[in-house]
Amino acid sequence: MPQSLFASILDPTAGLTFSDCILCLLTALASGALIAVVYRLRTVCSKSFLVTLALLPSIVGAVILMVNGSIGAGVAAAGAFSLVRFRSMPGTAREIGAIFLAMAVGLAVGMGCLGFAALFCVIVCAAYLAYTRTGFGEDKNAALHKILRITIPEDLDYNGVFDDIFAEFTSACELTSVKTSNMGSLFKLTYRITLRDAAKEKDMIDRLRCRNGNLEISSSREQTESEL
Repeated sequence: MPQSLFASILDPTAGLTFSDCILCLLTALASGALIAVVYRLRTVCSKSFLVTLALLPSIVGAVILMVNGSIGAGVAAAGAFSLVRFRSMPGTAREIGAIFLAMAVGLAVGMGCLGFAALFCVIVCAAYLAYTRTGFGEDKNAALHKILRITIPEDLDYNGVFDDIFAEFTSACELTSVKTSNMGSLFKLTYRITLRDAAKEKDMIDRLRCRNGNLEISSSREQTESEL
């Protein structure tokens, strides 16, 4: 493979030309679109996040093109970006990874290494699809790991009140939080449990209902993001 494919197209002595800008912008937009499409294939996400993901390489690339070789411009750009504050909910690990990928492609494009940027984008996207379509990192016992929330009256001591039930139906149990509710007349307990048998979850909940006075009980899987 020719080494020139991975060399920068930018000539620091000639300055930035119109054709270089257009070529870098098109490469960044195409790479961003590929990242967004691949991410959407395996993950449920919002349209705004996909649009941001598709535009991020071109934005980062434009910033790098502007500061390339200029210390003063670099300091000014760093100061401008330091004013940005993200006030949305914290993203998942997969979202953060996609954003870093888009930024890395944008950095490569901004340096003029279009061949490397395109190849890097294609290889990482292919690896992402391969990892998500196979069982890489998958927990075979994910259905057994639950977050259990139990509401009890204030006159019921939650210390060890369900120990015999948990010993029968779970292999691991941990009380992670205690919260008062309804003017202190109720306690809301949160447990992280591992079931012995997922088919007996209803039997466990029925036993817990008898113990907590038939107050609210909820059971949910430990899940941080949605997959297709």
